[in-house]
Amino acid sequence: MKNTRKVTIQDLTQLAELFDQYRVFYHKESDIPAAENFLKERIENKDSEIFVAEENGNLVGFVQLFPIFSSTRMKRYWLLNDLYVNENHRGKGYSKELIEEAKQLAKSTDACGVLLETGKSNDIGNQLYPACGFELCDSVNFYEWTNNS
Repeated sequence: MKNTRKVTIQDLTQLAELFDQYRVFYHKESDIPAAENFLKERIENKDSEIFVAEENGNLVGFVQLFPIFSSTRMKRYWLLNDLYVNENHRGKGYSKELIEEAKQLAKSTDACGVLLETGKSNDIGNQLYPACGFELCDSVNFYEWTNNS
């Protein structure tokens, strides 16, 4: 049974609460008004695609994808940047359903695929993603430059 759908602006309040939980999980300060503003901008500017998981009319999870491009393939990729399911609703298959939405988005937009990154210590994610058909790319080095100004 499909419990996922594309987000609407009417979901903003509940989505901001989930997004705040997600950020707190990653050791960021809680800030629901800023989360709501960030998500509102993403939705209104069509900067990202967001899908939500719903149970009994309440949002319990979300996935957010950002478009990026492959110059060599001359096609779009989707970056699966955020995936979160409220801790009280885990183990019910919502993450897999949200990942399926991401894969369908890639197919429907003729993208070459979906990319994601997760920590080596994320045991759940490192089991989930291969189970959903993702392959670990250990042939590349991932680098980051951080603007601290």
